Amino acid sequence: MKMKLAKTQTALLLVAGAVLIVVAMFILASPADFYASNNIELDANVNLLNELKAPAGLLLAAGVFMIGAIFVRSQADTALWLATLIYLSYAVSRSVSMAFDGIPAAGLVQAAALEGIIGLACLAVLTIRRIPAWKVA
Repeated sequence: MKMKLAKTQTALLLVAGAVLIVVAMFILASPADFYASNNIELDANVNLLNELKAPAGLLLAAGVFMIGAIFVRSQADTALWLATLIYLSYAVSRSVSMAFDGIPAAGLVQAAALEGIIGLACLAVLTIRRIPAWKVA
């Protein structure tokens, strides 16, 4: 069972990290194009571009850390907690926004669902890892 859990953890860290890296790179490279895919127009507002790129840098660093934790096992739990925190906070924040502000573009609803799935999967692995081996089998 431990081997399956370790492979699941590795796969989750790879997916969670890769998604963050890809999203961050798109935002850093061309935020107008990235956001336009969800009908968000940024125009040439330098202040807004700066505000969007700053958290993208954090997402990039977090994604690199998650993938790095695949190779540095002592950091795996920390990386899973970070992934759980990032993905579930995005999913919950988007859900609260939908409740108060209305339903956004389909791509943003899909992003919320994907973030929730990844965040809950990371939380599940963390929870299962805490259960003694004889109870997991």
